[in-house]
Amino acid sequence: MIFVIIIVFGILSFAVQSRLKNKFKKYSQVPLNKNLSGAEIAKLMLADHGIHDVQVVSVSGHLSDHYNPANKTVNLSEGVYHGRNAAAAAVASHECGHAVQHATAYSMLEFRSAMVPVQNASAKILNIIMMVMLFGGFFLFQTFPVQLVLLVIIGAYGVMTLFSLVTLPVEFDASKRALAWVKERHIVDSNEYGMAKDALKWAAMTYVVAALASLVTLLYYVSIFLGNRD
Repeated sequence: MIFVIIIVFGILSFAVQSRLKNKFKKYSQVPLNKNLSGAEIAKLMLADHGIHDVQVVSVSGHLSDHYNPANKTVNLSEGVYHGRNAAAAAVASHECGHAVQHATAYSMLEFRSAMVPVQNASAKILNIIMMVMLFGGFFLFQTFPVQLVLLVIIGAYGVMTLFSLVTLPVEFDASKRALAWVKERHIVDSNEYGMAKDALKWAAMTYVVAALASLVTLLYYVSIFLGNRD
């Protein structure tokens, strides 16, 4: 059953990622009437929100854009940093939306940031258990009771699922802030606004799929645990 879950959500994730890439490719070919680059848009949004201690930097990769609260940097991929199109405007303003969340102490972002160390530890524990089960499952269950192993897996997946679910409002809120600002500031026209909104919608869908996959996997292991108790 676990392999069915992995395959189904793997296919779903691939489909959403492909759709996202196609959308960004399409909207990257639409030049902004304002002719502003992603970097310029990011700096302008930060300034408009009174944020002067966050740097906007260019990083390698495609769709590798992110905000780093640890060193207060808005990291934009080269295509977004230099791009003067609807896709670049959407991504740059979205990442700045996270910077605004940080500056205003948005509760869900703070909760998510606090969970990072626990989430990373949970991921490592799961990786170790899955590797041991793959290559030496017999010895694992000879050494530890099945119920104990399942409880550890459930605990780790519980943390990762909570992290995935908390990520959703953080991402949706950042997009909401971004879209409101680009519209009010007239960074985009009505046509470009629709493109930016559509691009961010598909970006958010990747997080929705990840959260659903984690939740379904958690429920699967919970059902096994409850079944073994009978």
